Amino acid sequence: MEEPLVLHPVKLYVYDLSKGMARRLSPLMLGKQLDGIWHTSIIVHKDEFFYGSRGISSCPPGETVLGPPDSVVDLGNTEVTEEIFLEYLSSLGESMFRRESYNFFDHNCNTFSNEVSQFLTGRKIPSYITDLPAEVLATPFGQALRPILDSIKIQPAGGNTFSRHNGQS
Repeated sequence: MEEPLVLHPVKLYVYDLSKGMARRLSPLMLGKQLDGIWHTSIIVHKDEFFYGSRGISSCPPGETVLGPPDSVVDLGNTEVTEEIFLEYLSSLGESMFRRESYNFFDHNCNTFSNEVSQFLTGRKIPSYITDLPAEVLATPFGQALRPILDSIKIQPAGGNTFSRHNGQS
């Protein structure tokens, strides 16, 4: 007899790293309104997975130093088992999402969340998140700040760096 299909919910946690400052200051500094500086993570199989300057990490949902998310986006459901998902993360951690590949604008937590969301659900994360770096860099102030911002390495404390041998370290 065939095993019944098990669906696992997939959520996107969205955090505003600026804690509201982007909303207030962006019109003055960039000449356009930004609602936040977004950090995202994927919630699946009862854990929160994210990418930062230390590589791929995980923790119980909402237990990074960022606290509870500012919003939660329901990305749908996945048939991908936890075992297959952890193998996939190991592969990503050894290829596309190594710690040294992190870049504040071009290869960050949102790039990771978008990639993982597409693997799990076939859906991308919202474009207001993925389009933010290009919006900032399209302004003169964003271009002037790029050399400084390129050196920023973000890694929310509270997670365990993902390792190939046991899923987490």
